[in-house]
Amino acid sequence: EDSDGSDDTSDDTSDDTDDDESVSDHHQSSASFYTHSMTRGTSSKRGRRRSAPNSQQPTSEERRWHFPCDPDEAPPIPKFEPNYPPGPRIDMSASWTPLSLFKLFFTPSVIKTIIDNTNEHAAQRKESGLRYKWTSVTVPDFYIFLVIVIFSGLVQVHTRSDMWRTQWPYQFLFPRNWMPRDRFEAIFWSLHLANIKEDEENQKKKGTPQYDRLFKIKPLYNQIVKACTTLYQPNKEISIDERMVASKARVSYKQYLRCKPTRHGYKLFVLADSRTGYTWNFFIYQGKNTKQRSAERGETGLGFATVMDLMKFNILGKGYHLYIDSFYTSTRLFKALADHDTVACGTIRQALVDFPKTSINDLPRHADRGDMRWMRKGSLLFIKWKDTKEVALCTNIHKASSGSHIARRVKEDGQWILKDIAIPDAIKDFNKYMGGVDLSDTLIQFYCVLGKTMRWYKTFFYHFVDIAIVNSYILSKQVSMRKGQTPMTHKRFREVLMRQLAEESRVVADLDGAPCRTLTNTCMPMYFGEDATAQRKSCALCKEEKKKAKTPVYCSRCNVALCLTAKRNCFAKYHLKNDTTTEKFNT
Repeated sequence: EDSDGSDDTSDDTSDDTDDDESVSDHHQSSASFYTHSMTRGTSSKRGRRRSAPNSQQPTSEERRWHFPCDPDEAPPIPKFEPNYPPGPRIDMSASWTPLSLFKLFFTPSVIKTIIDNTNEHAAQRKESGLRYKWTSVTVPDFYIFLVIVIFSGLVQVHTRSDMWRTQWPYQFLFPRNWMPRDRFEAIFWSLHLANIKEDEENQKKKGTPQYDRLFKIKPLYNQIVKACTTLYQPNKEISIDERMVASKARVSYKQYLRCKPTRHGYKLFVLADSRTGYTWNFFIYQGKNTKQRSAERGETGLGFATVMDLMKFNILGKGYHLYIDSFYTSTRLFKALADHDTVACGTIRQALVDFPKTSINDLPRHADRGDMRWMRKGSLLFIKWKDTKEVALCTNIHKASSGSHIARRVKEDGQWILKDIAIPDAIKDFNKYMGGVDLSDTLIQFYCVLGKTMRWYKTFFYHFVDIAIVNSYILSKQVSMRKGQTPMTHKRFREVLMRQLAEESRVVADLDGAPCRTLTNTCMPMYFGEDATAQRKSCALCKEEKKKAKTPVYCSRCNVALCLTAKRNCFAKYHLKNDTTTEKFNT
């Protein structure tokens, strides 16, 4: 068959395992391993001999393989004419802050939608009989909630509750001074992205073709995808690959890819800018048992359908160079892309029908490192190149060889030395530009905010926050470089974003006139209730000294219970102790 209609992926559930196998065999995360991963499907099975060279006669449809020195002409390449200039599609003369860029992805409207659905979900849970303290989430509350989520990616603790511990060595002033732990947990437990009533109606359709598996994340999912595609115009080189979002939830469309750094989780198909790592377009793979199956598993195959879905030609324009791996590559795909004035380059499985089957002048079985053979069929160029193993590649961008070389470690006379070996331009460019999605994954994993949760849609909420931050950082970096300024580091960008979100929460709280006890800068004694006879809690300082004492007084800034009587002033002792060992968050 012309294209690989079954993907090498297997779902973890029994109903999704009949024709999906692991797709990860041909993947490696760094660019230096791409040529090794391209050998999948090229080596013969154990015990099966390869046909000897010149063992068959050429037919009218087959020709011989050519040597690197044989002349070849580069195919015609369409002119690069994007619909917009490559780079950020925002006003470059404006002063953009990390917060203003982040708000382009998490817009005020989508934040309001999340807040309304979260409050409605919490009210529904209380009506069902669950007992927990709840007050409606406001915009300032949600901003502080986001700050704590981002903070969890910068400071790693064993459990989330450790961020609120007052004992050494934790003693973080943030987030303890900004939001109580119980308040954060209450918001996280009740977090809901979709409309409650519409979600219930969708659940009634479960088991039917009308059921939408991703309905719970649709408001934020659609907004993030729309923002990614409209705020940035990719450079000429783009790449498509898979991304795994870690999870061990028991969901039917969870995948297992044994050669990925993240083996268990949800699979996303991603189109990224090869130079910057900007996530330009993506969609979540829902498994084979969905209403999308006819489009995915038709005559074209899943790989073909994935590429054509991600390539929004009406937004991109003409002349783009696409780099893909063997899961997607087929001659039919290359011809379909050429109809849209797009060229491609990718590794290819030699078992495909359209791959040349002649063995005349084929690459020897024990070829030297750097040996290559090539064959052209119209605009398509097929290449076999020997690195540590044999590599097969198809392209309609390059010509066969231009005499390029690359350094490789080679063992000669019992010693490893660096030696220049010949490399086709197609493979050299493939190694350079195929890593766009891997670059994006690396930026996300540096300060990933992914935390433990029992709800699958909250895992995607975490991942969407990561995508928004990383893409905002790339936009900020591009704007700074255009203005001749030194861009801030990724870590500094997140730190500034946290501070600006916290300051924004204060501004919104002041405009709304809402009381915000946890946002005060001054440490002041206050009662838990209306007077001293109300609720009492254990004194934090007495607890450290292994004394049993309860008090109705707490610090309005530190949010810890402290004794304040004529005989025992733990309030003063606590702050004198902490002021000498820690630095306040707002200084």
